[in-house]
Amino acid sequence: MTDAAAQGAHRARYRRILSFAAREFLKVWWFELVLPRFGMSSIAERTRAPRMQRFAKRFHVLAVELGGLMIKVGQFMSSRLDVLPPEITKELEGLQDEVPAVPFSGIRAAAEAELGMPLEQAYAWFDENPVAAASLGQAHRARLSAQDAADTGLGDVVVKVQRPGIDEIVAVDLAALRRVARWAMRVRLVSDRVDAPGLVEEFAQTSLEEIDYLHEAASAERFRENFSGDPRVSAPEIVWERSTRRVLTLSDVTAIKINDTDALRAAGIDPADVADVFAEVMFDQVFTHSFVHADPHPGNIFVTPEPASETGRGFRLTFIDFGMMAEVPDNLRDGLRTLLIAVAGRDSRGLVTAAQEIGVLLPSADTAELERALRALFARFGGMGFAELSKVDPREFTDFADEFGDMVRSLPLQLPENMLLLIRAVSLTSGMCSSLDPAFNVWDAAEPYAARLLRDESGNLMQDMAEQAMETAAVTYRLPKRIDAIITRVDDGNVTFDTSALERRLDRLEGIARRIGSGVLFAAMLVGGALLVTPLPPLGITLICVSALPLLHSVFGGRRGLR
Repeated sequence: MTDAAAQGAHRARYRRILSFAAREFLKVWWFELVLPRFGMSSIAERTRAPRMQRFAKRFHVLAVELGGLMIKVGQFMSSRLDVLPPEITKELEGLQDEVPAVPFSGIRAAAEAELGMPLEQAYAWFDENPVAAASLGQAHRARLSAQDAADTGLGDVVVKVQRPGIDEIVAVDLAALRRVARWAMRVRLVSDRVDAPGLVEEFAQTSLEEIDYLHEAASAERFRENFSGDPRVSAPEIVWERSTRRVLTLSDVTAIKINDTDALRAAGIDPADVADVFAEVMFDQVFTHSFVHADPHPGNIFVTPEPASETGRGFRLTFIDFGMMAEVPDNLRDGLRTLLIAVAGRDSRGLVTAAQEIGVLLPSADTAELERALRALFARFGGMGFAELSKVDPREFTDFADEFGDMVRSLPLQLPENMLLLIRAVSLTSGMCSSLDPAFNVWDAAEPYAARLLRDESGNLMQDMAEQAMETAAVTYRLPKRIDAIITRVDDGNVTFDTSALERRLDRLEGIARRIGSGVLFAAMLVGGALLVTPLPPLGITLICVSALPLLHSVFGGRRGLR
């Protein structure tokens, strides 16, 4: 395609995206703003759900036809449960990142331009038929040359090559999306609920990272290091000598797809065991390593059979495709710990507190209705696995989802950075585990981890209390000596003014200091004892009883000196 033809295609693509958005905005303006002004709000309300469904279906068609970032936009929208109605998210959740493959001649030209050499020189063999084709690139099997194989210890590899011209297509799509976002902010119905330009920039950052294969390679290396020595998990090795920003070469780790239950059973692997290990590994990524694979769909996870003596279970999970990863900062991880403990304990108030701590729910929100809905959720569905949930009357699910969804969307919600990717990872994990094991219960999977987190938090709290008590005792012990040293200097004549009044004031100061120290010590012992009553009753009760001694000194000590 000539430069002029490419520019014409890009302009046509840009106009098509904008014209689609303009038509949809016009419909929103007519039904949501104009009709209510003429007393026809009932028409807008009655037609809202089917209109949203039709919009989602039209966008689905547009995304598949255009490819590029439009498929990613649909996937992004399907996870925005906080700002989009279920009629849209449900329709788009099935949007697959699959498009027709690029002819091999285009892939060859792109790869050779990046590597700076013919494919025959870079690889001993290169399969012309792609393993997978996606909107941003496609993957081919290959074999390293003898020299590269000797240097790396690898033989068979998979080579990911970006689609020719994808950088320009991404730039066009982002320019169109930014303009649509500016239009959206002029509609109060949208601007009151969501920061559209902010969402576009968040999406743009993720997309630009995904088309940078060096960024993906670095993420893969970091993931491998996080799980080094862990027999449950592996990841492909990167061949850096044959990798650039647009070409990525990595070891071929193809094995049984995680959702191929027939192949798993044929290999002697219980799918229920795979579900348990998968959930554990995803929890570890969030709470231990703070670095999460945010796209754990079946095509990105293999189950590799292993001798049971090596792994303990007879298999390991092999993750691929690290273009979409989520960082978990300390404050978000702490909030997620609180949330997990609340979920495991069916604690509705704790769950709301965790949402506020994470930043999803603003502190100013009226949470009474949310707490009530969560209590109802835990009471009705809290202990059920997937098999039990499948037996519940679908109308009950529908009624509860409608009430709960409307109430949640009415709250002042916001998603902090990377929270969207975590939601996507959790959603895919839950769905995968349920498909592997119909009896899988996410509550059962969370409870052991929550119990361990609770023990860790209790241990840290007890350590902090012990350190504070020691510091208080040390200060209390040193303070009288320091006061005595001051008095000694006065007695030795190092201070040349009358010390009689000063001595009396210092005596009172010493008494007050001792009483303050006793008060702090009493509080530390009382709180520490209260925390230990449940796990260690003898020690907890002893601390509470002994705390009476510093309390008595704090209340009555020094009374004589104050008279």
